[in-house]
Amino acid sequence: MDEGRGAAPAADFGSWQEQLANSIRTEGELEAFIRLTPAERDGIRLAGARYRWGITPYYAGLMDPIDPTCPIRRQVIPSIEELSDDAGTADPIGEEAGSVTPTLIRLYPDRVAWRVSGVCSAYCRFCFRRRLASDPPEDFSERALQTALDWIGTTPEIRDVLITGGDPFLLGDDRLRDLLGRLRAIEHVEVIRIGTRTPVTLPHRITGQLCEMLRAFHPLWINTHFNHPKELTPLAISACARLADAGIPLGNQSVLLRGVNDDEPTMRRLVHGLVKARIRPYYLFQCHLNRGTAHFRTSVEQGRDIVGALRGSTSGFAVPTFVVDTPYGKVPIQPQTILGREGDAILLRAWDGRVWREPNRAPGSEPDARDAQGRPDA
Repeated sequence: MDEGRGAAPAADFGSWQEQLANSIRTEGELEAFIRLTPAERDGIRLAGARYRWGITPYYAGLMDPIDPTCPIRRQVIPSIEELSDDAGTADPIGEEAGSVTPTLIRLYPDRVAWRVSGVCSAYCRFCFRRRLASDPPEDFSERALQTALDWIGTTPEIRDVLITGGDPFLLGDDRLRDLLGRLRAIEHVEVIRIGTRTPVTLPHRITGQLCEMLRAFHPLWINTHFNHPKELTPLAISACARLADAGIPLGNQSVLLRGVNDDEPTMRRLVHGLVKARIRPYYLFQCHLNRGTAHFRTSVEQGRDIVGALRGSTSGFAVPTFVVDTPYGKVPIQPQTILGREGDAILLRAWDGRVWREPNRAPGSEPDARDAQGRPDA
């Protein structure tokens, strides 16, 4: 199947509310889109009983109806492999220890993540918060949300708030407007960010009315989550264009997933498609050590090498930062470029393997006889 095209016309799926009302939650409903394999049926029956699953009709329409290795199918159809993972943990980045209120997570001095919803339009099988989606109910009552706002309001070092979930865009426009307005009223909050996957799995949600409402709360940034070029459909691209036209900078956070995007050609097509759609490739995450995700994990070296290969094959702003997300924060992983020191210079490896000698005299030392280009004097 061509990238960017689904098995059925997007226009058949109606509004975002209708999409959610017709969310796929059974084998029979999914069979209207694809031919399920015995392994997928086992995954739905066993892993789907432990970890919540659901797929919008739109996103199911992007699946290859025959091929079980389809990158869309792998991301959202439960797998029996989710029940076997020796290394995984329930809370891989220590959010529970970092929670200052039930809905507010503080892992850095100047910013917090504020969870305002516990539901998603599609449940990714690699989600690092699946422990929350699989253990309802959660408290997103007015009292819980006000407790978070009160904490932010009395903590002046917080200048950046990430609104996350679940997916914040599954709240209605009026509820979002209310929460954004109350947050923007806190003087020391300089930047508001929203993390959402609706442009990928439910682009119908990005309506003109939503974008017009969001325009009132600048500076506002949105990060979304495309993992594969097949997700960059005309409908998804149009949704992102509406956000960009409302003056909202867009970033993308991908997860490196075995069998989905763990090769340089796929990742190159993805980042090229993103920048063409006015979305900055921001982070490429190593798959978290989340329980039930061992079958998705690659080696860290593989991600490093993919990003290193992108360095030489596309523009710098199209290369995401590869990070391992840990309880101590995000740790960037980059190809080794500093090979060592030679006198008053360092040796640098370029993207294609060539070595450059860059003058780099230590403070207080005498310069050596090198010209400005880093070459020995004649």
